[in-house]
Amino acid sequence: MADELKAENRLESKVVAGAAKFGENRAAMAALLAALRGEEDGIRLGGGVKAAEAQRAKGRLTVRERLALLLDEGTELLELGLWAAFGMYSEYGGAPGAGVVTGLGRVCGRVCMIIANDATVKAGAFFPMTAKKVLRAQRIALENRIPTLYLVDSSGVFLPLQEDVFPDTDDFGRVFRNNAVMSSLGIPQITAIMGMCVAGGAYLPVMTDTVLMTEGSGLFLAGPSLVQAAIGQKTGAEELGGAAMHAEISGTVDFKEPNDHLCLARLRSLVGMMGRRQGSGIRGQGLGIRSAGPGAQGSRLSEPASEVVEEGTSAPFSRIVFDAVRDAPRFAAEELYGLLNPAPGASNVYDMREVIARIVDRSEFDEYKADFGRTLLCGYARIGGRAVGIVANQKTNQSQTVAMGPQAGTKRIEVGGVIYTESAQKAARFIMDCNQNLVPLIFLHDVNGFMVGKDAEWSGIIRAGAKMVSAVSTSVVPKITVIVGGSFGAGHYAMCGKAYDPRFLFAWPTARYAVMSGASAAGTLAEVRAKQMERGGKVLSDAEKKAVYDEIKNSYDAQADPRYGAARLWIDAIIDPAKTREVLMTALEACALNFEVAKFNPGVLQT
Repeated sequence: MADELKAENRLESKVVAGAAKFGENRAAMAALLAALRGEEDGIRLGGGVKAAEAQRAKGRLTVRERLALLLDEGTELLELGLWAAFGMYSEYGGAPGAGVVTGLGRVCGRVCMIIANDATVKAGAFFPMTAKKVLRAQRIALENRIPTLYLVDSSGVFLPLQEDVFPDTDDFGRVFRNNAVMSSLGIPQITAIMGMCVAGGAYLPVMTDTVLMTEGSGLFLAGPSLVQAAIGQKTGAEELGGAAMHAEISGTVDFKEPNDHLCLARLRSLVGMMGRRQGSGIRGQGLGIRSAGPGAQGSRLSEPASEVVEEGTSAPFSRIVFDAVRDAPRFAAEELYGLLNPAPGASNVYDMREVIARIVDRSEFDEYKADFGRTLLCGYARIGGRAVGIVANQKTNQSQTVAMGPQAGTKRIEVGGVIYTESAQKAARFIMDCNQNLVPLIFLHDVNGFMVGKDAEWSGIIRAGAKMVSAVSTSVVPKITVIVGGSFGAGHYAMCGKAYDPRFLFAWPTARYAVMSGASAAGTLAEVRAKQMERGGKVLSDAEKKAVYDEIKNSYDAQADPRYGAARLWIDAIIDPAKTREVLMTALEACALNFEVAKFNPGVLQT
């Protein structure tokens, strides 16, 4: 009987892997992924081979070599902000990855936030996007209470752009403020200085709990040249701020290490001795929980199989015993490649349940109000044993009975990807239920926006939309957003866009992220521009109108590309669709490190 009841919430798949359209989509996705991976490999080279050789000539490792030694063997970094500064600062030779590597990695079995300067990129100097990337990493660590490790090798602020790095609220100085706030919240922070640490940047390590420093590194507010210019004093770098001086005289560093290798070994040892702080907030169910070990279906950052979360120490969110093989989705993740045509402007019609079936445990999904507001899917599932609530745009067209207005009682066809009044009402209530029951939320985007027109206005679309936006805004449980396809206009906001504080925001390569699609924007703006020119006495030919349309559309399409958003850190990472489940498992584990859950107070809702 129990098995029969379980089977009721199992999702079925109608994907036909041999279909021509599926094959075309899959081939196009493979080409897009190959291009993206090539570009990512280029970013990971940092300043290039010559700069890496110069780094090694100083007796130092490159940032990627350091990470390989720091992380547990057989694990990988879930890199965040890899695309930061992509296509920017070309007048200065570019800044691959914004000159810093950030992400979640496992060190001695612990999930840590890692922030590591890449000295091959302008000596690790801080560009505006470097500061923004470090601040984003710190914010993720703050929200989720993640231990944070800093590998410092930086010359400080990039002086030609100091006005965009130094003075404002969310500029360079905010990094040190965050160090203090994180410490006050009991979030462990350890810094390893393995190169230069100069000027204002010298405060970062000393604001953290523990400081390691390698011989040959430098830590000073002003280097020898600036000291001589300022006060006329002549001194060498080692005497001014070397490891020996700070270990033996100033007492600033806690551990002096001969080289990078031994410094990283010491850092791993210190992380391994960290205790696990119990939460003072609402507790979980007190289950003895073991997690699955690493496997093909599990997260690379999943906890060791031997680890047991003892009663009273689990986070407040429901989690059950999980087995990576037994509880894997029933359908191959690689089949996600054939669902969407990745071409810009492509009209994709597909059942979002096909995506859900490939990311949730056992492909089981308890759908909420399945027959109401059908252009949004809401429901409960588990990912890696952790309970989640899913809010997802449905991309197939739906038949719905009109509730109000002149056509009340009649049937209408609702366009997939559009949020209608009933959909917004359903989602708002579901989001509130998840907060009431302490269930983290996953938002899967492929949204065109809210419905417009007389019928929509009569049905109260503004009121319903405001209710959904309010529920998202006041939500206190962790929220994770994945942009699968389009994410346009106010629909982006209602589905927990960047401004609504998702703990993480990921995007597939098929994502399109803008106020409206390129075609919609071009149709509107081309007409406006043509009328402006006609008022000036110039009448455009059809060919000229098309040229204007194409120019605007190409510009919008370029800005809607996920690489454009990721370059500006609107997106934390562009992920392989087949790795969506793996990435979500890691993100959910990170979210569960924060035991504190504020009281849910939705405020005044439009009813």
